[in-house]
Amino acid sequence: MVDYDAPLYLISVVAKILGVHPQTLRQYEKEGLVEPKRTGGKMRLYSQRDLDKIKTILRLTRDMGVNLAGVDIILRLKERLDELDRLNEQLQAHMQQNAQNKPETKQITKTSYELILFKKA
Repeated sequence: MVDYDAPLYLISVVAKILGVHPQTLRQYEKEGLVEPKRTGGKMRLYSQRDLDKIKTILRLTRDMGVNLAGVDIILRLKERLDELDRLNEQLQAHMQQNAQNKPETKQITKTSYELILFKKA
């Protein structure tokens, strides 16, 4: 199994996979939206997590008309929501341990971010 964060893909490969120009990926890096790892020779290497993040950026910019400043805000909010979701899961697990006689609380299967952004119309 491959590590989700392992730097695997060169910029040319990512550009081809996602159908974007390499300069677009450089711009996303310049704006601080993605941070690919660097080899000793300064070549950019992208992980699968980076690819998924770029896919989200492309969805926001192309499909939803969000500019890069807006994308930055959305990605920061997503990180915060993910953090709060993890905290919520920990709290629910703690509550279930302390109240074993009570019925289990039904858990949401999707993250808050997925419910907001990928809600079916």
